[in-house]
Amino acid sequence: MCSNRNLQRISLEFFFEVLKLPHMQVIRSPQEMQALALSWRARGDMIVLVPTMGYFHRGHVSLMEYGRGIGRRLVVSLFVNPTQFAPNEDLDCYPRNFDQDCKLAQEAGVDVIFAPEADQLYPPDFQTYVTVEQVTRGLCGASRPIHFRGVATIVLKLFNLVQPQAAIFGEKDYQQLITLKRMVLDLNLPVEIIGRPLVRESDGLAMSSRNVYLSPGERRSALNLSRALFKACELTAKGETSRDRLFTALKPILTCDPPISLDYLNLVDPQTLKEIDTIRGQARLAIAAWVGRTRLIDNILLEVP
Repeated sequence: MCSNRNLQRISLEFFFEVLKLPHMQVIRSPQEMQALALSWRARGDMIVLVPTMGYFHRGHVSLMEYGRGIGRRLVVSLFVNPTQFAPNEDLDCYPRNFDQDCKLAQEAGVDVIFAPEADQLYPPDFQTYVTVEQVTRGLCGASRPIHFRGVATIVLKLFNLVQPQAAIFGEKDYQQLITLKRMVLDLNLPVEIIGRPLVRESDGLAMSSRNVYLSPGERRSALNLSRALFKACELTAKGETSRDRLFTALKPILTCDPPISLDYLNLVDPQTLKEIDTIRGQARLAIAAWVGRTRLIDNILLEVP
């Protein structure tokens, strides 16, 4: 039997353990989220939003930690958005772990996880979409033609519901980042879009929720994507500016392993995403490839001396 002193000690330990983590709400209702956000805005609180589809990894957590440092209120949306998936894509099997996501978000200091159901955001006969035209035409937009329409639509809806002054996105989805910056500019939205650096595994693989799909052999093959990008950095650091010569050097890295099927390898202007032949100052080298049945993307900033 525990003594009163032992019970008091256990209670105090539990109390201080709870104090280590901030209180975090989970909100499902769009109306409740909007009402809370408007009350924060009325008090003058700065709201920061980190939009996600969940299954958090260290890249997601880095966005949350940055957001915690710049705002009074931090909201993380967790919503696997059906309108950005084509019928043949992985909507139904997209990885999910809500309990683990909540644990990581709470540890990062998140105030609210906003996790609505699809029918709450897309009512029957939904027919209003946002299209950002030019910057979505190439890269992933060429092989996923409805993807960025779905991304822009859901992010605008989240802005309306969460009322953020700033929203944070990772640079791994670089075309998404540029698309949303364009949307905010074109529609005069009072939201600052903040891009944060891509986070990699220790071996160089870009962190992605979809990495869980990879078998051990496929994961080893997937490292060729980052190896090609790092090789491009080496070449540009030595003064190489020609797209054709860069691609000639990189293609053997990307075609040496049968599980890899290249979707695209493009050199683009960092702001307009238009393809370029010669690097003048800076460029983005972007890649998408199927590794087995898993589609992965990666990119890197190239700078010539």
